[in-house]
Amino acid sequence: MIQYQTILFCTDFSEDANIAFYHAVDLAKRYNAKLHIMHVLHSIHRYMPSETDEGTDNGSVTDASPDILAKVEQKVRRQYEPQLEGLRDVEYIIKVGTPFVEILRWAREHKPDIIIMGARGASELEQTHYGSTVEQVSRRAPCHVMAIRNPEKTYTL
Repeated sequence: MIQYQTILFCTDFSEDANIAFYHAVDLAKRYNAKLHIMHVLHSIHRYMPSETDEGTDNGSVTDASPDILAKVEQKVRRQYEPQLEGLRDVEYIIKVGTPFVEILRWAREHKPDIIIMGARGASELEQTHYGSTVEQVSRRAPCHVMAIRNPEKTYTL
């Protein structure tokens, strides 16, 4: 029997990620599991994850300072805390770097039972360089990966 005790939900604030969040909360409640909510600040430099183009007011590149990390964590909390439906065993994780790399690094270290994320992310640019984040994570993750798409959208081949 499958028993999820640790669930990692990854968000880029996309529409699919927001839909996936409801599935993550539902599974966490069903299995009385701990829910980890992760957001990775995108770094424009693949090998220099200390800089980010996210979390500033004007979108400029800056060092991922503790202030920026705290600001982004507050954004994650504002987005998702009201929708936790009484779930209390929740941890927020903010990283900086290439999203799939940081997700896999965290997953290998902390060993979640499942990773839940949106099937289609907010960034189209990353697909041209590395493939989609969900594709990279699902190929390499040490656990199950659930990719949730918006059923209202039609995807063409």
